[in-house]
Amino acid sequence: MGNQEFTLSIFSENHIGILNQITIILTRRQINIESITASESAVKGVHILTLVVKTTSDMVRKVARQMEKLIDVLKVFVHTSEEIIYQEIALFKVSTKGLMSGNVIDHTVRTHHARILEVSPEFIVIEKTGHKQEIAVLLDELKPYGLLQYVGSGRVAITKQVRELNSYLKEMDEAHRFKPEEIN
Repeated sequence: MGNQEFTLSIFSENHIGILNQITIILTRRQINIESITASESAVKGVHILTLVVKTTSDMVRKVARQMEKLIDVLKVFVHTSEEIIYQEIALFKVSTKGLMSGNVIDHTVRTHHARILEVSPEFIVIEKTGHKQEIAVLLDELKPYGLLQYVGSGRVAITKQVRELNSYLKEMDEAHRFKPEEIN
């Protein structure tokens, strides 16, 4: 089977060097990171790294198992795009002069479900939240009007499944706490 897109949700302690260790695993397998986002999770003291990679199903499972062997990694979840809800955010700085001609700005913002964050005599900052393809369409549409800057985030994703990391961590804690062989 060919390469497909996977989202890795890597839950870890927030220690220096964890991202480096993860990228080494991917580099050894010649897997490029398409998108990366890091943030706190719903569990206190646990952070989440969200990576988007393109590879085979077998390879992504091998990589996930290898990542879970890292000391600071608590759990790695692998998802296809159908198993998650995700968004990206982009900011566009466009020349005010270019966008103020006619009702271009109003039409563009409404059509793309974007919003204006700031207006100055020199530039307008527009924010767009959506999927990568939607952001790319707006980027192409804004270029002729004097695009001054563009920046986009990595993927931010949550699972459609009900079981969350909290319940997984509780199960792990209970399994380690009540092992019969440790009672002796």
